[in-house]
Amino acid sequence: MSELGLTLARLAFLGLLWLFVLATVLVLRRDLLQPAEARPIALGRTARPPKPAKMPKSKTSKVRGAKLVVTEGALAGTVVPLLTADVTIGRAPDSTVVVDDDYASSRHTRVFNSDGVWMVEDLGSTNGTWIDRTRITAPTALPVGVPLRVGRTTLLLQK
Repeated sequence: MSELGLTLARLAFLGLLWLFVLATVLVLRRDLLQPAEARPIALGRTARPPKPAKMPKSKTSKVRGAKLVVTEGALAGTVVPLLTADVTIGRAPDSTVVVDDDYASSRHTRVFNSDGVWMVEDLGSTNGTWIDRTRITAPTALPVGVPLRVGRTTLLLQK
């Protein structure tokens, strides 16, 4: 092989290497950055977390007849009746709702009843638990009909 051919091969290899590095940086940047409306709720200047939102007690938040319906994701169409026991969502086989999703943690979130109001608590997941477009950082009331997002799975609380 001539010296010119060898130099061109080296430059082509160097160019491909730089394209790989650039593609890797762009993918990492896309995964780490979030849109402004999807950022976690700021805690303010104090170290105390915000108080969980309390919903007024109404017929829609009673324990009887409530259910979680999976609207998006691999389990779309699945209905989980909400009784008095906690419902855990994650990839772990012992979770109540087992989601096969790379963006969900093993023990991602918990839905539980507190005085007739269904609450959602993030269990320290990597990608967070979202109610509508708000990332929750403390136990938060789950309103009826508002999407709950765990990874790529979306659930709705229905009466």
